[in-house]
Amino acid sequence: MTTKFETGTVVTGKVTGIQPYGAFVALDEETQGLVHISEITHGFVKDVNEHLNVGDEVQVKVLSVDEAAGKISLSIRATQEAPVEEEKPAAKKPRRRQGSVKPAAATEAAPTGFNTLKDKLEEWIEQSEREDLIKK
Repeated sequence: MTTKFETGTVVTGKVTGIQPYGAFVALDEETQGLVHISEITHGFVKDVNEHLNVGDEVQVKVLSVDEAAGKISLSIRATQEAPVEEEKPAAKKPRRRQGSVKPAAATEAAPTGFNTLKDKLEEWIEQSEREDLIKK
C-alpha cells in the first residue's frame, strides 16, 4: 500500500477532504494521507478552509508512514520556505511630564499584612524548638 511513499519525499497530491483538524490529500489512486492543521502553512491556522479547497493540487512532504495503521502524515508547510520575520522597532517608552507624580521611594516601609517566607520560616523554626509547643 504505502511502500512507494518514503519519509522525506515530496510529492504532488490532490485535496480530497477537509476537516477541522486538517486536510486529506490523495497521493495516488489508492493512497491518501493527512495534512494536520499545524502542517498547512507557517503561522497560525484557525480554519483549514481559509487555506485549502477540495480539489486543490498541493505539494506535500511525507513526514511519516505507519504501515500497520495504514496512515501517512503529510506536510505542506515543510515544502515552503519559512517567512523571514522583520524586526519590529522597539516601542518607545512614554516620557514623564514635568510635575507628574513620582514613584514611591524605596526607603518607605514595606506594606504590612504579608510576611515573606524567610520571616515565616524563622518563626516556624523558633516554634518547633519550643518545648511547650511540642506534642508528646
